[in-house]
Amino acid sequence: MADRLRLALTTYSVKPRGGVVHTLELAEALQAAGVDVTVVALSDQGKGFFRKVDVPVHLVEAPAPAATLEERVFDSIATLTACLSEIGDQFDIVHSQDCISARAAARVRDAGAPYRLIRTVHHVDDFTTQALMDCQRNAILEPDDVLVVSKLWQEQLLRDYGVHAAIVTNGVRTDRFGAGISELRRKELRRRIGAGDRFVYLTVGGIEPRKGTAYLVEAMARLKATHPDPPLLAIIGGHSFQDYRAYRENVLDSLESSGLRLDDDIVLLGTVPDEELPEWFGAADGFAFPSMKEGWGLVVLEAMAAGLPVVTSDIDVFHEFLTDEQDVLMTGAGNAESLALGLARLVDDDTTRQRLALRGPAVAAAYPWSGTAAQHLEVYRRALSSTTEGDHDQCRAT
Repeated sequence: MADRLRLALTTYSVKPRGGVVHTLELAEALQAAGVDVTVVALSDQGKGFFRKVDVPVHLVEAPAPAATLEERVFDSIATLTACLSEIGDQFDIVHSQDCISARAAARVRDAGAPYRLIRTVHHVDDFTTQALMDCQRNAILEPDDVLVVSKLWQEQLLRDYGVHAAIVTNGVRTDRFGAGISELRRKELRRRIGAGDRFVYLTVGGIEPRKGTAYLVEAMARLKATHPDPPLLAIIGGHSFQDYRAYRENVLDSLESSGLRLDDDIVLLGTVPDEELPEWFGAADGFAFPSMKEGWGLVVLEAMAAGLPVVTSDIDVFHEFLTDEQDVLMTGAGNAESLALGLARLVDDDTTRQRLALRGPAVAAAYPWSGTAAQHLEVYRRALSSTTEGDHDQCRAT
């Protein structure tokens, strides 16, 4: 190994999905800690990352879109495999953040590349074909070391795959999300969505099943029926590797029968410029995140860093770093009635809203990316000292 650790962080996309955001923030924090970091990713029609990246990047053109998700996954694995075959010997560690790049990195390692392969499993997808389920399973079993960002997923990987994974926490940029915006800019953004003086709920992640969007829309309809001046919901996001068009269409088709109007009660912002994202947190009055499944939920802490009161679902992973009533309001996952009650409480209860808004930045401050980088460095050092097959087997259950 060279004097400085040579690390590749690999990811399947350049778009602003949670795992990609994690990859870039971690890369920059590790570089600041003295690591030689390169981010390797599949590009999209020659485009770079959704934001400026302050570390070296190696982009390879993604394959042309295929007809099925299965074809897209395996085509992407093949493309990244070819890329890593050419550059893999430049690194001591390849750290993959997803199923696709982990399978590619494992193939190249098994062909003789001298690096150690680490994988962070943020969550396990609900694939429906056997080929994709097997692919995902292998992407968890093949790495030399496996990381997770929560105890929930540590327990699930041990139970379902027999893998002993180490926990490393996520981080949040409090300087970025807690900077605030001017009142003039706030009014400008709210005017863009026609909010006026209405209470604005923001959610990030697009329209997809895992984010619980259908329940959120139903909850907003309940609030419209009970509040003379109902809140507005602004939805940021829209990029996903999987195809959720049918789900999205069903959600949008339900608006009229629910008494909601698109571009009035529900506003789709799509993917916003990266520099604009913190400003939307500053323009909103509350943050709604009724997710059904998360690895950790980084965007919740980003909202809290911005001083937004937050309503979440009560999935187990949120209980690992948040306390109901103290940090956020938790509502029943998949329960639109419970969610509506939580959303209404923030709208109606000034005391609760202000208390949570004041609490959020303090919670977020406990998770700096510098701390996350330090945790990863310790993992990397241990990994490089584990050179025998017996040490490798320690990450598997017996």
